[in-house]
Amino acid sequence: MDPKEPSRHSSVLIIGASRGLGLAIAREYAARGARVIATARGETAPALSALRHDHPYTVEIERVDVDDPAQIDALATRLGERTVDLLFVVAGVSLAPVDEAAADISTEDFVRTMTTNALGVMRTVERLADRVSQGGTIAVMSSGQGSVTNNTTGGFEVYRASKAALNQLMRSYAARRASEGRTLLLLAPGWIRTDMGGEGAGLEIDEAVPPLVDTVEAQRGTPGLRYLDRHGATVAW
Repeated sequence: MDPKEPSRHSSVLIIGASRGLGLAIAREYAARGARVIATARGETAPALSALRHDHPYTVEIERVDVDDPAQIDALATRLGERTVDLLFVVAGVSLAPVDEAAADISTEDFVRTMTTNALGVMRTVERLADRVSQGGTIAVMSSGQGSVTNNTTGGFEVYRASKAALNQLMRSYAARRASEGRTLLLLAPGWIRTDMGGEGAGLEIDEAVPPLVDTVEAQRGTPGLRYLDRHGATVAW
């Protein structure tokens, strides 16, 4: 897909767009002509403010922390009766070093990782699903590290576990709400140089995001849940 081609999702709500992948996805959708509601957890980052400045009529900024159910409810209330074609939940954290065993992480960091990456994401999906149009898409940023089948090297143990938990919870969600017919996506973007991915990652963010968005666009109108990499290939559970 040519990046200048208009988005098939004319309106998108991106949860976790203040930096990294979320910000790049917001930029990509704004460039494709979509109306974008981009959320930040705290104070709006300068880069997100700049995106709003560059697209004053099509980009809005909202605030929500997915760790706080009251903030998710408040966002839903502020949205009122508005609907979007795409809800994309990108928010996530990675708190432990790559080689730290799960038994060695602090209880506080374990709970925060699981709360943000799995529970908080699912609370957001559940609470905002009714703001997604019929025939629309709910996309969630998972990771290839959430694949149990493909875990042959170890490392990032708690992060992997949080994404595997997210994948399982989305499967349950999809089973419960199969009759709604929305497109449901778990996305594995690859190892990308962001604050979370680190300098050792093999992909620049500008390499990864356009094909990732292309995949989301191509899946619109295909009901059910899929676990896909940025090129649209199925990832093993």
